[in-house]
Amino acid sequence: MTPLPLQAEFRHPLLVQVYDAECPWGPDDTLFLALANETPHARVLDLGCGTGRVTLALAAAGHTVTGIDPAPAALAAARAKPGAEKVTWLTGTLPEVAADLPHTPFNIAIMTAHVAQFLLTDTEWAETLTLLKNALTPGGRLIFDSRDPADRRWERWNPTDSRHEITLPDGLRVTAWTEVTEVSGENVSFTHHYTSPTLPDLHSTATLRFRPEPTLRTSLAEAGFTVEQIYGGWHREPVGTSPDGEFVVVARVQDLSDGSCPAGLG
Repeated sequence: MTPLPLQAEFRHPLLVQVYDAECPWGPDDTLFLALANETPHARVLDLGCGTGRVTLALAAAGHTVTGIDPAPAALAAARAKPGAEKVTWLTGTLPEVAADLPHTPFNIAIMTAHVAQFLLTDTEWAETLTLLKNALTPGGRLIFDSRDPADRRWERWNPTDSRHEITLPDGLRVTAWTEVTEVSGENVSFTHHYTSPTLPDLHSTATLRFRPEPTLRTSLAEAGFTVEQIYGGWHREPVGTSPDGEFVVVARVQDLSDGSCPAGLG
């Protein structure tokens, strides 16, 4: 097995192609686009934009979009796609590129594809929420997804249930599967495996944090957000009623200009 960096599906050029073929447009993308479109011609920050699937759709819908991702290979794939010239692309984490953001605040910030779960520590999560709040206009919205730990999705991440085949545009067929390597508190570590008859076996490791709903609500309030809605699936179902097993969070920056008190005060 050839060792690869953490989250190699975004950092290895071949696995970036595999990721794009494996993850076409889906109902999650449709929901994110619909939620963003509730604010026409918005300024949108896409944090963890990856290969730009949603980022480019937002730009095509008439929004002014900035996409941020720490993986150069993923951003290279995004920049090569039609319409990429309409997007401002920044390489790095949010703390690394915060100073390079446009001076005009954003109306909307999004984190799709469970980017929020890659922020493992309380400090990292709180810092990111604070930076996002500071980048948004008063009343601006933060929209992100995070898997509901009650769904226990990681129990289906095993070599039998997760095994599937992916065909790349050039016809190369790749077999992929996932195995969980550790469950520690709210953190789940796992390895994605990729094999092909003509290529060496590749793998990618990662850890996700499965925050429960009360933790999400508390951390958002502490960062200066008001939670407007948490859906449980891609069709706006209530939490716990959808097989998607998701939290789709819509929060808004608290606007204190009207004299209201911060959360927990007054």
